Amino acid sequence: MGYKSLHDCITDLEKNGHLIRIKQEVDPWLEMAAIHLRVYAHQGPALLFENIKGSKFPAVSNLFGTLDRSKFMFRDTLEKIKTLVDIKGDPVKAIKHPFKYLNVAATALSALPMKTGKGAPVNFGRTTIAELPQIVNWPMDGGPFVTMPQVYTEDPDKPGIMNANLGMYRIQLGGNDYVQNEEIGLHYQLHRGIGIHQTKANAKGQPLKVSIFVGGPPSHPLSAVMPLPEGLSEMTFAGALGNRRFRYFYDDEGYCISADADFVITGTVMPHENKPEGPFGDHLGYYSLTHPFPLMKVSRVYHKKNPVWSFTVVGRPPQEDTSFGALIHEITGNAIPKEIPGVREIHAVDAAGVHPLLFAIGSERYTPYLKERKPQEILTIANHILGSNQLSLAKYLFICAQEDDPSLHTHDIAHFLMHMLERIDPARDFHFHTNTTIDTLDYTGSDLNAGSKVAIAAAGDKRRELWKELPAGFSLPRPFTQYKMALPGVLAVEAPPYANESETADQIAILDGHLKNADLSGLPMIVLCDDAGFAAENINNFVWVTFTRSNPSHDIHGIGSFIKNKHWGCTGPFIIDARIKPHHAPPLIKDAKVEAKVDEMGKKGGVLHGII
Repeated sequence: MGYKSLHDCITDLEKNGHLIRIKQEVDPWLEMAAIHLRVYAHQGPALLFENIKGSKFPAVSNLFGTLDRSKFMFRDTLEKIKTLVDIKGDPVKAIKHPFKYLNVAATALSALPMKTGKGAPVNFGRTTIAELPQIVNWPMDGGPFVTMPQVYTEDPDKPGIMNANLGMYRIQLGGNDYVQNEEIGLHYQLHRGIGIHQTKANAKGQPLKVSIFVGGPPSHPLSAVMPLPEGLSEMTFAGALGNRRFRYFYDDEGYCISADADFVITGTVMPHENKPEGPFGDHLGYYSLTHPFPLMKVSRVYHKKNPVWSFTVVGRPPQEDTSFGALIHEITGNAIPKEIPGVREIHAVDAAGVHPLLFAIGSERYTPYLKERKPQEILTIANHILGSNQLSLAKYLFICAQEDDPSLHTHDIAHFLMHMLERIDPARDFHFHTNTTIDTLDYTGSDLNAGSKVAIAAAGDKRRELWKELPAGFSLPRPFTQYKMALPGVLAVEAPPYANESETADQIAILDGHLKNADLSGLPMIVLCDDAGFAAENINNFVWVTFTRSNPSHDIHGIGSFIKNKHWGCTGPFIIDARIKPHHAPPLIKDAKVEAKVDEMGKKGGVLHGII
């Protein structure tokens, strides 16, 4: 749908039953987030908060809360965009079938950014950072954050909108040591587009101009998170997806301003100037802690007439960004397999926090002279995956061969894991990368942005039948008295609270001594955890606990483990120690009083009755 503004989108969603208004006063400290989380959990409508304590501006959230609603918003352009992304990966298609792609070519052409005059809607008024909705999502957050921003920067070597970057990086509006209304914090990783621009600006010794757009047509924030093919501008994509050219102008200070945005914050990032940013409740389900991140000196805050602040809430998946991911997958289709030869599917497992866990299916064709099929080509593919863009942030990569089961898909988490566990040889199939980079938000490693990875590859016939229940007579020694099957072939074992590596080594030795001579052919995997009942309750709990609370190089052990020619393996089950460690970030815990207030809203007569 070609929305001209966020207001047009809100009107359309409300007319079609996809949005409700909350007219009573709400507190931006925890309450708005709690309402959003509860409504999202029930796959409810988008929310327009009309009366926010301490701010004259309304706010909207949960726009992308369901895939159906997202597809509804882009119902007129989605198929054209999917085709546009498809032929970007294979332009020969457009040459071979010119008439088929005529409408797509017209869409791409009409999507070129349009420079406008300064009489644009966003130039209606000015405000301050303090007057914006000061939304705090989690009790330990360091302050209010912008959680749905579009952060615009230009390449210092190639200025102009066609070489610019539009990304979604969180923005801290206040708290910590920030000077109110004059300074805000930017959180991003240096390999992102804005980080590359900042590195170039630092080398030149010049400030980097930053424009932060909030609101505008929904195609704009979606474009900011899209993993677009190289050479396809986010602004061009926003125009094509929204069926409306991205309109912009430059103000008298040289900042690029999105003409259709509801708010624009402009400012500069000075070379090597940082301040503490965080904590922040993040998408792994834990807090990212306080660290120095780039400081932005605020210049102006623009807004249009009757603007609406756009926000989301980040936390343990699934959340609204899960639905973002589903829509991105809907649009990009097979784009990633085209980027990495031999790949059929890749799935960043949302329930495990996205970056900690990847599933992949590749081809294993190098087998004609082998006595038995084993991973070969998929090991090369695994290295390619772990060296590609955001996929390089992964800690665990499970990869198998499509030839072993052409019907297998990566999105069936339990079935995929069972396929792997039926086939892996733990003496051969674990391939570690130590002392490397992981996600900045992941605190399981040895330092910020530092940890390890493991590629676990499986190819060939089934090696074992997985236990669905423990056989009679199975036991574990003290202190491992509580345990439960999490899924076939996987045992969740409740262990004493983690103390240190030495005590862990002693505990693994106890398990090894008890199990090394037992027949464990149907039990290839054991997970040590703090609460076996919670970990085994459902597949989402299992992958969240297992892969967000472990660092492969430190926390993978095994029964009958050995090192041969620098290769680690084990003859019995492999063990992942997924207990919370002292250096881990704290998990996100909701505020009980705020939750009780939301409960009241869901009762008869409450604004959320029938929704939550």
